[in-house]
Amino acid sequence: MSPPTGTDDGAAVPDGGTIVYDLAAECTADDVEEGARYRATVNGVVDYGAFVDLSEKVSGLVHRSNLLGNYDVGDDLVVELGEIRPDGDLSFEEVRLTDYEQKHVPHGTAADVTDLDDETGDTVVVEGQVVQIKQTGGPTVFQVRDGTGVVPCAAFEEAGVRAYPDVEMDDVIRVSGRAEERDGGVQVEVDSLTVLDGDEAAAVGDDLDEALAAAAEPTDIDPLVEWPAFEKLWDDLRDVATELRKTVLEGRPIRMRHHADGDGLCASVPLQVALERFIADHYEDGDAPQHLLKRLPSKAPYYEMEDVTRDLNFALEDRTRHGQKLPLVLMLDNGSTEEDTPAYRNLRHYDIPVVVVDHHHPDPEAVEPLIEQHVNPYLHGEDYRITTGMLCVELARMIDPDLTEDLKHVPAVAGLSDRSEAEAMSDYLELAGEKGYDETDLRDIGEALDYATHWLRYSSGEQLISDVLNVDCENRERHGELVDVLAEKAERDVDEQLDAAMSHVEHERLDNGAHLYRIDVENHAHRFTYPAPGKTTGEIHDRKVAETGDPVITIGYGPDFAVLRSDGVRLDIPRMVTELTEEVDGGGVSGGGHLVVGSIKFVSGMRDAVIDALVEKMADAEIDEDLGSSTALPEEV
Repeated sequence: MSPPTGTDDGAAVPDGGTIVYDLAAECTADDVEEGARYRATVNGVVDYGAFVDLSEKVSGLVHRSNLLGNYDVGDDLVVELGEIRPDGDLSFEEVRLTDYEQKHVPHGTAADVTDLDDETGDTVVVEGQVVQIKQTGGPTVFQVRDGTGVVPCAAFEEAGVRAYPDVEMDDVIRVSGRAEERDGGVQVEVDSLTVLDGDEAAAVGDDLDEALAAAAEPTDIDPLVEWPAFEKLWDDLRDVATELRKTVLEGRPIRMRHHADGDGLCASVPLQVALERFIADHYEDGDAPQHLLKRLPSKAPYYEMEDVTRDLNFALEDRTRHGQKLPLVLMLDNGSTEEDTPAYRNLRHYDIPVVVVDHHHPDPEAVEPLIEQHVNPYLHGEDYRITTGMLCVELARMIDPDLTEDLKHVPAVAGLSDRSEAEAMSDYLELAGEKGYDETDLRDIGEALDYATHWLRYSSGEQLISDVLNVDCENRERHGELVDVLAEKAERDVDEQLDAAMSHVEHERLDNGAHLYRIDVENHAHRFTYPAPGKTTGEIHDRKVAETGDPVITIGYGPDFAVLRSDGVRLDIPRMVTELTEEVDGGGVSGGGHLVVGSIKFVSGMRDAVIDALVEKMADAEIDEDLGSSTALPEEV
C-alpha cells in the first residue's frame, strides 16, 4: 500500500497535516513512494553519509549533504524519499518537523474479508474490529470484523503464549499478513498488528458502523400467506431479524432456547438453519456456525432456573476458554410470563440481552423491563392461534430468503402441532400441499417430532430433527421413512398408555354444562415413557371430545402438578393461575399457558385444595364453542 506523496518541509499535505509514515517490519520497496516522509533508524555511518532502515527490507542512503545533524547507529530520524533509482537503490533527505501525524503502513494489499478467497497466498491488509480473542496451544487467534465479514487472524509469539497482549476486545486494528486456506475457510497469518487510535480509529469505526447497519438490515420479503392478523406483527419480526443479524456480525454468540414440542421445533429449526447460513456467509472460519449458535430445548414452558444456570455456566466458560463475548439469549415458544423473570434477572447480572418470540399469554409488565425485544400476538390484540412456528418461519426467511421453498410446509406443521384454529390454516395447508404433503402427512410429522424430542430429552437432536421436519434435509425419501417409523411408534405407545389409563378417568358435569374429566397420571399411567403426562392428558381429552361433541375440560394431575385442556370453555388459564396464587394460601401455585391449554404447579400437600379451587373456577367459566384445543372430531362427523 503506497502512501501519498509528501511536500516541502512542514508544508500541508492534502488531508490537512504533515504525515510521517512508519513502515511495518515486513514492508518492501513496493510500499514506499518518492516524496513521502518516513521514520527511519540509522544502521551505519560512513564518511559520505548515513545508511538508514525504514523496515527490515527497505534501506537506503542519506548523503552527507542531505543530513541536518550527526547520528550514531540506532538513532531515529525523519527522512523524505528523494529518488528510487533504476537499480532499486533508494536515496533520502533528512527533514525536521515540529508537528506531524504519524501513520503506520502495513505490508500488502488492502482487502475486504469477503474477497480473501481470491487473495490466498498473498500478503493482505485488513482493517477492522476485534470481536473475539482466543488463545490456543499454538497461536493467538483474533477474529476481526471489517465491513464485509469476519476473518480469523493467527499471530504466533510462542506456543500457548498470548501474542499482542495489549490488544483488547472491540479494539480497531490493522492487520497485515498472508491469507491462507484453513479448515474450509481463510485465515490471515499475522505479520504485523497495530491498534489504531485517534482520528484513524474513528474513521475506520465509522465505516464499520455504517457497514454493520447495512448488513444487519433484513431482506424485504412478502409473507407466505395473506393474513391481516399476522401483518400486525411484521414490523416486530423485522426488528428481531435486524437484531439477530447484527448480533452475528458483532461476533456475539446466540443461545436459542425453545419449548421442546412440535411448535417449538417448527420455530427453532428454520431459524437455526437461517442463522447458520448467515454466519457461514460472513465468517471465514468454517467452524463459526457451531461456535456462535446453540439450539437448546426446554421441557418447561418457561425459562427454568436449571436452564439459565446451565446457560450462564457455559457462557462464562466460553468467555474464559475461547475469548467469546457473552451471548444473546433467544427465547422461542416460551419466555413471555412472570415465571421467566427470575431467570432473566440472573442474566441481568452479566448484561446478557434477551429476545423473546412467543405466543403464550404474556405478562408484559413483568417481562419487558428485563428483555430487549418481545414479539407476541397478544401484544397486538391477537392470540395463540398465531403460533411461534408461523412467526419464526417468516423470521428465518428475513434472514435467509433462499430458505423459502424449504419452509413452505412448516407453518402448517406448527399449526396442527399446537392445535391452531387460525383462519389462515387453510392457506398454510394449501401451501404444504404444493410440496406434496396432505393433512395426515403433516400430523404425522408433528407426532414424529414429539416422539423424537421426548427421547432426546435435553439434546437438540440436530440432524435427526432436521430430517424429521424436512428442513435442510438432504434426502426426502429418508425423511418420509423416518416420519413413518416414528409416527407409527408414537401411535402405538399412545394406545398402550390409554389402554391402561382410560378406565381410571373420573367424570363429572359442571354447573356450566361442560364435561370435566380427571386422571391421576402419576398412579394410573405408565411413568418415564412416552407419552409424558401432558401428552397423555391431551390424548385422553381428544378422545372425550370425540365421544361427546360437547364442551370438555380435562385435568391430568400428579403429586405437585396439573395439566389442563379445554374445548368449548373459555378458561383463561393464565388468569386462573394468578387468582389461585392469591387465593390458596400456602399453595405455592405457579404456571400458565393459553386460554385453553396450560399447566400449573403447586406444593404436593396442597394438591386437593388447589384442584378443588381450580374446578370451582372452571364451573363458572363461560361456554364458548368456538374455542378449542383438540384436533378430534365427534364420532358422528
